[in-house]
Amino acid sequence: TNLTGVTEFFLLGFQGSRLLRSSLFLLFLVIFVATICGNLLIIALVSTSRNLHTPMYFFLSHLSISDILVTTVIVPNLLHILLSNGGTITFANCLTQWFFFCTSDTFECLLLTVMSYDRYVAICNPLRYTSIMSMELCGKLAAISWLLGHCISFVVTVTPSKLHFCGPNIIDHLYCDLVPLLELSCSDTFIIHLEIYIMGTPIVIFPTTIIVVSYTYIVSTVLRIPSSIGRQKAFSTCSSHLIVVSIFYWTMFSVYVLPTKVLTLNISKSLSLLYTVFTPFINPIIYSLRNQDIKKAAQEIFQFITNYEYNL
Repeated sequence: TNLTGVTEFFLLGFQGSRLLRSSLFLLFLVIFVATICGNLLIIALVSTSRNLHTPMYFFLSHLSISDILVTTVIVPNLLHILLSNGGTITFANCLTQWFFFCTSDTFECLLLTVMSYDRYVAICNPLRYTSIMSMELCGKLAAISWLLGHCISFVVTVTPSKLHFCGPNIIDHLYCDLVPLLELSCSDTFIIHLEIYIMGTPIVIFPTTIIVVSYTYIVSTVLRIPSSIGRQKAFSTCSSHLIVVSIFYWTMFSVYVLPTKVLTLNISKSLSLLYTVFTPFINPIIYSLRNQDIKKAAQEIFQFITNYEYNL
């Protein structure tokens, strides 16, 4: 049978009045600018301040790089869709967007796992922390996380690129997510679903297990600290990471694990905003507001800039 192939798709985004779309456009634009500035500030502080040359802040800078990546991949196109009440995207650009989104998501999942292990060593084995979490090991762990993120994303992008689309080309979503894309395909998608299940299950189960076990030991160790001040100080060193982990996994679980019948399209879109728009925005805020080292480094940088401008 002769079938006309679909080469581009139409992303609906949020459908509504012009006032609603304009309001969302301004909101997301402000969040986008603040996200880029906040994460660039974290990267700059970690790079320039000697007090922040530790494993925890090294991993935090990589988390900021990942947040910048997912934000720049998703938000600019989302802003265009809001202004135009929908927008077209070619199949190649759709897969490109999915690749970088998947890379960032996979990397963040692995990085949060590495960060939980870092907190475990810092609290449960503080005397050996420096020898275990050497900068060489941290660099290798970050590199492996990036490499695995790219490799997994490459595999789950190449296979869908061979799909054939011959029917509707309207994607009722904010970006080119793989699930709504597969629903439009005229090809058999069983192999792709099997591939995602085989590759996705270990990426979810192993990191989740490591995080749960790490924090189980952390909580057990902290509760054995005799003084309340000591317990509070120990919890404060990992509370920011625990908040970020909880937000990340809760949103991802809600969108990709819950049955699709449980979530309406609007709820699914709203939840997807959490990990594509709001999470990259609040991550630097969480780490900045709850971290005295970050605050001190920021004050030193701003004081240096002020003195430099005054001397000029």
